Amino acid sequence: MFLKKKYLPLVLLMVFLVSIVGCTQQQAQQTPAPPVNKDVILATTTSTQDSGLLDVLIPEFEKQSGYVIKTVAVGTGAALTMGQKGEADVLLTHAPSQEKPMLESGAITNYQLVMHNDFVIVGPENDPAQIKGIKTAAEAFKKINEKGALFISRGDNSGTHTMEKNLWKAAGITPTVSDKYQEAGQGMGQTLTIAQQKSGYTLTDRATYLAQKKNLSLVILVEGETALLNIYHVAQVNPEKYPKVNAAGAKAFVEFMVAPATQKIISEFKVQEYGQALFYADAGKNEADLGK
Repeated sequence: MFLKKKYLPLVLLMVFLVSIVGCTQQQAQQTPAPPVNKDVILATTTSTQDSGLLDVLIPEFEKQSGYVIKTVAVGTGAALTMGQKGEADVLLTHAPSQEKPMLESGAITNYQLVMHNDFVIVGPENDPAQIKGIKTAAEAFKKINEKGALFISRGDNSGTHTMEKNLWKAAGITPTVSDKYQEAGQGMGQTLTIAQQKSGYTLTDRATYLAQKKNLSLVILVEGETALLNIYHVAQVNPEKYPKVNAAGAKAFVEFMVAPATQKIISEFKVQEYGQALFYADAGKNEADLGK
């Protein structure tokens, strides 16, 4: 009995030390190791930048992951070209017709649906081409052309420009640069500013328009058509084809974008401010079902 009492404090001390070591090991297992290469190059569209969405998402990703995002916001065509050259690690773009051939060629991988919003045709409130209420964008484009009204194109091979070209094709028109059809060669925010200054029509994603609306007198004149869906995907640049890319960082960003918590942020982004969704979260959905 004497020996047991004598050694009891020592035994308790040993149990305490073992418990501390166990907790430390558990915390080490739960805390991810810091990234070896912290820098991740994200090639994305001007619309994700101009809408302000990246200003919310990127700090959250960096806080959670330890990576540092280097954003290059350009037209989707330029962003995809960066991916094709292995000059970016991860892509966030909105031109499925250009993205899918890259997936098939092996230039990108881990291709995931993230979100959508829609395109709208905006123009002066007095609507000189009288397109307000027209049901399809192709019909509206045809009327803009017939009336000789000014149209400002992005002209930069972006996702928005790709959609615009598809709509002109559907209208049976091949526009050429003139005093009535001008190419901005700029991002969406700048193109809206030019259309505002020149009292012209343009095609824009809804999110950028709403984000810039306080500085614009342009109004939405045509909207709501299924053909105007604006669908965003995220994808890794394939490390098997481009060994220098930051594969781990790109994979972490893709997983972040489709995670439920991030999808909630996307779906709630500026809804209270504008009274409507700027983006609809779509991770895990079938792309063919969007807009139905």
